[in-house]
Amino acid sequence: MDRLIFHVDVNSAFLSWEAARRISEGGRDIRNIPSCISGDPSERTSVVLAKSIPAKKYGIKTGEPISAALRKCPDLYIAGPDFKLYRKCSKAFKDICRKYAPVVEEFSIDECFLDMTGTGRVYPDPIATAYEIKDTIRDSLGFTVNIGVGSNKLLAKTASDFEKPDKVHTLFTEEIPDKLWPLPVSDLFMVGRSAREKLERKRIFTIGDLAHLDLKFTQRILGVKIGTHLHEYANGIDHSEVSDEPKAAKGYNISTTFNENVTDTEQANKALLTLADTVSARMRKDNVKAMCVSVKMRSDTFRNKSRQTVLDEPTDITAEIYETARRLLADAWDTRVPLRLLGISLTKLADGGNEQISLFPDEKREKNRMLDKTVDSIRSRYGQDSVKRGSTLRSGTEIGRKHKAHLEDNENRTK
Repeated sequence: MDRLIFHVDVNSAFLSWEAARRISEGGRDIRNIPSCISGDPSERTSVVLAKSIPAKKYGIKTGEPISAALRKCPDLYIAGPDFKLYRKCSKAFKDICRKYAPVVEEFSIDECFLDMTGTGRVYPDPIATAYEIKDTIRDSLGFTVNIGVGSNKLLAKTASDFEKPDKVHTLFTEEIPDKLWPLPVSDLFMVGRSAREKLERKRIFTIGDLAHLDLKFTQRILGVKIGTHLHEYANGIDHSEVSDEPKAAKGYNISTTFNENVTDTEQANKALLTLADTVSARMRKDNVKAMCVSVKMRSDTFRNKSRQTVLDEPTDITAEIYETARRLLADAWDTRVPLRLLGISLTKLADGGNEQISLFPDEKREKNRMLDKTVDSIRSRYGQDSVKRGSTLRSGTEIGRKHKAHLEDNENRTK
């Protein structure tokens, strides 16, 4: 049976959801003016989370500092984020999708895949069905989506990125030469800046160029694993299944962008403690431990550097993650270079319940584990700010909101 996959993608999700709410309350449609979703413009950590089509015409990009966006468009209208609204709207449009598809996979807060394979008797015209889903979401919820229809997840997702907004596009296997191959290689899923630059240095500019390249040559350029994946994607090959089962986390990442550049080791270590405290609690909640600890730093000139190490055994203990991160930072950071961002990544995950019992327990480790358990218990009962880490981990001072650092905390999940 031929596979049939839909990819549903909300157009400028955060901004569209805010606009739909305002319209329902009698306000204006901010999608029709240069506008964006962002934090406080006076905070250096604020970035553009979503933008309108008129804002895009000014060259404003998602992820850029709001200060840069305002230089491009001084009259840019800025609305603050509302994640409670976003979760409500995300659930609403996915509930509509579930009325049509037997299996719906949540890809992100504003995207999902529908496996429509085998639904031909119920929906004999898949394109008409895609339009029906799109129009139902628009008419009942007040915001628009693009729907890509394809022979697999890769092709469906690529199709949904074609002309926007409020469109349905197809990309079936037989359409690959005409619709996929002429696109720039940067449009291919998983091709980032580094891969694009490597390919373009070899005069590989389109997805078709990559598709017709010898596999071994591609592997020499990009490495065996990535080269193989991208060679398959360029040829429209993707065997991944649509699954409604939650994906296991591949790793935990957290970072903080400072309002003012950091040049002091003590201040940087305080930030690392806050990060380690937050991300280790996330792991303990999910009952997993990590073998690999990485520290990422970004200078005031936006140069990135990272260091990582593999531990002797997996851990979820805040003190151990912090001490490891602190050593990595000391090894990698020239304190003459101001820091704009710090981050911690935890990978090589293991089940938190599987730990080898030692005949000679480490008293310090057990003490730290009990400390974490106590802190987690207090916070779950009285709130995240009810207890803060202090000198117990050699920070020297209280860690709290006074650092005015914006935290980004996310789980990298298998796609």
